[in-house]
Amino acid sequence: MLNGQIALVTGGSRGIGRAVALALAGAGANIAVIYAGNADAAQQTADDCIALGVQAKIYACDVSDFDAAGHVTERVIAELGGLDILVNNAGITRDKLILRMSEEDFDRVLDVNLKGAFNLIRHASGPMVKRRGGRIVNISSVAGLMGNAGQANYSAAKAGLIGLTKSVARELAPRGVTCNAVAPGFIETDMTGALSDTIKEAAVGAIPLGRMGSPDDIARAVLFLASAPYVTGEVLKVDGGLYI
Repeated sequence: MLNGQIALVTGGSRGIGRAVALALAGAGANIAVIYAGNADAAQQTADDCIALGVQAKIYACDVSDFDAAGHVTERVIAELGGLDILVNNAGITRDKLILRMSEEDFDRVLDVNLKGAFNLIRHASGPMVKRRGGRIVNISSVAGLMGNAGQANYSAAKAGLIGLTKSVARELAPRGVTCNAVAPGFIETDMTGALSDTIKEAAVGAIPLGRMGSPDDIARAVLFLASAPYVTGEVLKVDGGLYI
């Protein structure tokens, strides 16, 4: 389906990013695994992709750094031979009620979760436009659609990512480049694993399908959008019906 295409996945060392990298590799794409800190986990993801019969390499990058994002994009294109698919998955949380949230808490989450996506899109879109084709998939969140107490910074970043997705979709569509977003609900990852049992139980109770999602649920949605040439500007909720 994606044989020989090159996919760059940020936050690819674990959780949703790892599942996305493996799903794209399973469809035949060569993978650039972008990570911030855990090189061993990133290499494990790459090794597992290679075991599926594709090329895969790891690249360290702070996606919030504009110049670093440009440098890593250039390296991926030079070393893997191009760039067809960009998945902006890198994200962090610094949850606090608004009355206790510091400016640094707010800024850092927006820098990684929103500006990081802009940085990669800004550097990757040029080569895609020149080739008159490409797929950009941004990992947003239902928190960006409905808000979430204690996550003003995270919700703002994920809502901004939806606006960014729609604007980029309009700008790049004439050149054959699509841009879509996936909005996960509660997904079983390290991030949600840090929540208390009480919060987890309340979350599951609010989900019509009665369970948290898995990273593979999100990966399937990304794989669809990465191979859908006539879908752009869409926000695909994958939340078990949490936000209907």
